[in-house]
Amino acid sequence: MAASERPVPAAPRALNRTTLAAGVRALARRDRDLAALAAKNGLPPMWARRPGFPTLVHIVLEQQVSIVAARSLFRRVRAQLGDMTPELVAERGIPGLHRLGLTRQKASYCHALARSVLDGSLSLPGIARGDDATGRTALLALRGIGPWSADIYYLMALRRPDVWPIGDLALAVALQEVKQLRARPDAQRQLELSAAWAPWRSVAARLLWHYYLGKRTPRNK
Repeated sequence: MAASERPVPAAPRALNRTTLAAGVRALARRDRDLAALAAKNGLPPMWARRPGFPTLVHIVLEQQVSIVAARSLFRRVRAQLGDMTPELVAERGIPGLHRLGLTRQKASYCHALARSVLDGSLSLPGIARGDDATGRTALLALRGIGPWSADIYYLMALRRPDVWPIGDLALAVALQEVKQLRARPDAQRQLELSAAWAPWRSVAARLLWHYYLGKRTPRNK
């Protein structure tokens, strides 16, 4: 069988450093722009997070704010609660979470998430074990969990290899620059561009995030 006729190897269920590198090599063979990013910047970070309730709360806090601001708020809230568990979040209630610094909207989202875990309507271990489509549907049924939040959970916490996070501003900017597009690509255009990178779209996202952060992080002279 000729090399061009060989089937594309299936991506693993979850990325690790070895399979991340394999994904970068596979993308570099088919997309010279991503190959250039990998050659210049090296292997992107894994940016892995521990699956579970605290990470999902952290992702909710990241919505529409900077990563640094969300991290600071998450740490402050966790320190005030003593931990980040569904029991403690539910016990504090929406007013109590608001007094800790969450907006009323995000306080209601986090409280609803905690109640869903406690009453059994949401099983995060079950989502991790199940198929992606079913689990994503379960996450999207929750108040405050939209497509971006569900995708980030699958991409970073569950480390699925073929997720493109819809609505990520940094990726839109990176795509415009790397692909030299006249306009910033909207969600539909991003899906069209990223389709060529299946089954390694999560790896492509990491390459583009790595590029984006490298361009905007001050370097010591």
